[in-house]
Amino acid sequence: MKRFHFILFFILLAATSIQINAQTCKPSGGIQGRKPPPGQCNKQNDSECCVQGKFYTTYTCSPAVTSATKAKLTINSFQKGGDGGGPSECDNQYHSDDKPVVALSTGWYKGGDRCHKYITINGNGRSVKAKVVDECDSTMGCDADHDYQPPCPNNIVDASKAVWKALGVSQDNWGDLDITWSE
Repeated sequence: MKRFHFILFFILLAATSIQINAQTCKPSGGIQGRKPPPGQCNKQNDSECCVQGKFYTTYTCSPAVTSATKAKLTINSFQKGGDGGGPSECDNQYHSDDKPVVALSTGWYKGGDRCHKYITINGNGRSVKAKVVDECDSTMGCDADHDYQPPCPNNIVDASKAVWKALGVSQDNWGDLDITWSE
């Protein structure tokens, strides 16, 4: 009987830990949108520009990484002059949109711990390996450093055109896709 209680206790403890862990990624705050100066927000790839006075939620965390982490795939240009803004955080370089590269939301980026590592992205019935080269900042936005775009949500894999092509998504559907990813 003691063994049964021990096993039951262990199961309850594990279930509670999982539930607590899943709930630990909550908004960390927010910022008020600022209107970009004329011509300063790059709308390539249908990028959103900040709206004066709008409240944007910020995050310092992302959902836990699993063998099939749920995320939103968005599109980004990593080339100079593209909607990604400045050079990539991992290496201070620009990257060709013809290469499968991604930026991860702040929590998944882990302060650069995932830089130059490859992740596997599954979506549209296909998969592709992509190199992490940048952070999709979930803590800041609406300023020149972030191309006057809002902070990223905490579940974003921001991908180059090469990733979208490899997943076989028709170009008219590029921009927002439910995916899973893993290390």
